[in-house]
Amino acid sequence: MSHYPHLFSPLTINGMTIKNRIIMPPMGTNMATLNGEVSQEQLEYYELRAKGGTGLITVENICIDFPFASNGTTQLRIDNDQYIPRLFKLTETLHKHGACVAIQLNHAGASAYAYRLNGQTPLSASSTPSKKHGNIPRPMTHEEIYHAVDKFGDAAERVRRAGFDCVEIHGGHSYLISQFLSPLFNKRTDEFGGSIENRTRILSLIIDKVRACVGPRFPISLRISADDFLKGGNTLEDSLRILELCQDKVDIINVSAAQNDNLNLQIDQMSLEDGWKRYLSRAVRDKFHKPTVIAGNIRSPKIAEDILASGDADLIAIGRGLIAEPEWVQKVQSGNERLMRKCISCNIGCADHRIARSRPLRCSINPDIIHGDAYKQQRVSRETNVVVIGAGTAGMEAACTAAEVGCNTWLLEEKSHVGGLASTIALLPEKKRIADFPQFMKNRLSGLSNLMLQVGKRADVASVAALHPQLIVNATGSVPLLPPIEGLRENIDAEGGRLFSITGMIEHLDSFADAAGKRIVVVGGGAVGLDVIEYFSARGAETVLIEMQDAPGQDLDIITKNAMLTMLEEHQVEQHMQTRLTAVAPDHFTVNTVNGTFDIPFDYGFVCLGMRANRAGLDDIAQWAAANNVKTMNIGDSLSARRIIDGVREGRNVLEILEDMGVLGNREAQQIPFLTY
Repeated sequence: MSHYPHLFSPLTINGMTIKNRIIMPPMGTNMATLNGEVSQEQLEYYELRAKGGTGLITVENICIDFPFASNGTTQLRIDNDQYIPRLFKLTETLHKHGACVAIQLNHAGASAYAYRLNGQTPLSASSTPSKKHGNIPRPMTHEEIYHAVDKFGDAAERVRRAGFDCVEIHGGHSYLISQFLSPLFNKRTDEFGGSIENRTRILSLIIDKVRACVGPRFPISLRISADDFLKGGNTLEDSLRILELCQDKVDIINVSAAQNDNLNLQIDQMSLEDGWKRYLSRAVRDKFHKPTVIAGNIRSPKIAEDILASGDADLIAIGRGLIAEPEWVQKVQSGNERLMRKCISCNIGCADHRIARSRPLRCSINPDIIHGDAYKQQRVSRETNVVVIGAGTAGMEAACTAAEVGCNTWLLEEKSHVGGLASTIALLPEKKRIADFPQFMKNRLSGLSNLMLQVGKRADVASVAALHPQLIVNATGSVPLLPPIEGLRENIDAEGGRLFSITGMIEHLDSFADAAGKRIVVVGGGAVGLDVIEYFSARGAETVLIEMQDAPGQDLDIITKNAMLTMLEEHQVEQHMQTRLTAVAPDHFTVNTVNGTFDIPFDYGFVCLGMRANRAGLDDIAQWAAANNVKTMNIGDSLSARRIIDGVREGRNVLEILEDMGVLGNREAQQIPFLTY
């Protein structure tokens, strides 16, 4: 029996019965074909979440009017009938698994994908870009406004024909409707601008048109940014007034928030608590008494249940959480939460891949988001011993994967604990979500009887050779990068000193609890350096950032970068860009700029110049392996210091090596699909 009675109760909305309260909100995948059809890869991706028990799957936003309404590198289209067959195949496939299926209709407006416009100017409410430094649009004419309204209706009619159970209108997140609703973007002086009533007019027309095209017994959902969280934008009170004017003809209100310029509040940054937006949905639900949806870093089933039980919302949207764990519903419902991959909100493979890099959707902690655990159907054809050196996230993934296909596997870790750098960084309060992933990996490896974990002993040739491996995987991680700078090695992490590396800082975290008023100087404006600035700024310290490049956060994903730049501004962090560290003293840094050389004193100093691969002991082991015809692979940070997503993917790639060794068989022959990177 489930401990979450509200979470797993059905809900009927205008003839559509959802079997539980978990919905997958619309999230772009960059998996559609170039011409806008559903790809096979995309179909399998959504099917895996339907198989996992998700109640309602809302397919990513779809273009209603090509090219002016389009966004993203690849996007689904529904602007003519030729797209219906593949969309029908998608709904047919998901329905087999008991999921209800919706799709989100969208017009990008000023956010239209520039390369598809062939030099034409994007359309919007007025000439205000949808984000800082974005493309400048032109105001839509009345004819263009009513054309867009008709296109929403045409698309909705195709949605019904394609077998969907529900249609969602996207009225938030800096897209066209939001550009009309928000005074940040809408500077019109006609009947579509000015007052809230006027700004809402296009949304009311669209809802009326969609309702006319789908009929009275077809659920319509409306997604809104209930609070822009930007000066001069719509507040919650404004949004409630907007909804007063148009909500009577929709069945579901999907409550979101924020716009493009605060994307870190739209696609929630890591530090935000589970369900932090629930007060927004509560306000909407209390006022209009109709089903509401809420999202916002919801990872804990307990918090999801509490949101429902307390009446803050009727449906829980878990987006990135379902990318990370397609079986979220099944694992929670069956009491198997310990083996649930909890999204860590790193926003790298999902948001950054799609928005900033035009890559297809991926996940840092789930190396195969399309086929899931299909690889476990394979077994090695003969006894195979695998030794993995290093129990960080890359090493644990390699060890678990090898064991799961039947290898006798040893995981050797020099330290007394597993988790590597991920576990270390997770000790910072703002980064605590990261700890969920090493914990999941620990739970995973504890259930594998053929995986032997040894901690507290450094691997060497003798200890590895004694295990008679056919494959050695090196995953010894990384260590702080310490360039040959005068005074650096002598002073950093010295006993009783005031200068620390990131690992030294975290080892002494308790001593920094009372940092208020202290002068904290950090060298390095990458991910680690900004983590340190964030920690001390939040605790009232005077913070100073030194960076060689012309701007901080160059290596960050788009969400974290947005959050960190906001943090630097809000805390008025003193910044020295294009500044090079030349010498280190116990109480100050000596730096050089185009204006000369000077000292920057500190109460505590931190040198965060990145990480370097730790290959200690690898050469000797590799020589032994070569001499004894033992296969080796080097993965994760010990290959090159990068991110969790890279190490985990390479850990899963142990399957490739096992296949190359001839012990795992041929995938094509077994007809088991694998994700190709």
